[in-house]
Amino acid sequence: MEYYELHPVTPQLRYINKAVEVLKNGGVIIYPTDTVYGLGCDIYNKEALEKVYNIKHESGTKLFSFIIPDFKEISKYAKVSDYAYKTMRHLLPGPYTFVLPAAKEVPKKLWTKRKTVGIRIPNHPVALSLAKELGNPIVSTSVTNRKGEVLYDPQEIRLIFNTQVDLMLSAGALEGKPSSIVDLSGDEPEVIREGAGDVSLFYA
Repeated sequence: MEYYELHPVTPQLRYINKAVEVLKNGGVIIYPTDTVYGLGCDIYNKEALEKVYNIKHESGTKLFSFIIPDFKEISKYAKVSDYAYKTMRHLLPGPYTFVLPAAKEVPKKLWTKRKTVGIRIPNHPVALSLAKELGNPIVSTSVTNRKGEVLYDPQEIRLIFNTQVDLMLSAGALEGKPSSIVDLSGDEPEVIREGAGDVSLFYA
């Protein structure tokens, strides 16, 4: 596994570009987000997606979402109601995953049984730069151990995933909770998981 330490606020573009190159070639990477480290690949690379599924199956978790760089991209990948759009506009970029009806553009492998997808626009320069430079969304699923516990220490992550992942971008130890998951696919918002993002407004 290639391993690069980034500046957390102004990440070095040469390392971002190395990661993007790996993604374009069907590789799997680990990268920092505004919550925890993410394990990901290009959502359009079937083999890479399979690799991520295999890694996550071993760690006992199966929640998949993907990162897009900005709002202009949302309607490409999901069907967005006026209410959902206003809500997301208010909270993103931020530590939320929003569940929305899937658009045909998204590979069915990432659809839930209810034909929904989870979308992230994290408030972190590395994650957003990766999606922007790649030009495609990136799978975003928390880096966990075999028990499904979130890993925060980059050295521990490096040790565990050294032979499973192609490249890791480290931004030091992260201490956040995973993102809050809010389902906006129905008539009423539903909080699926309370995480790093404040969800109190959905209980009002």
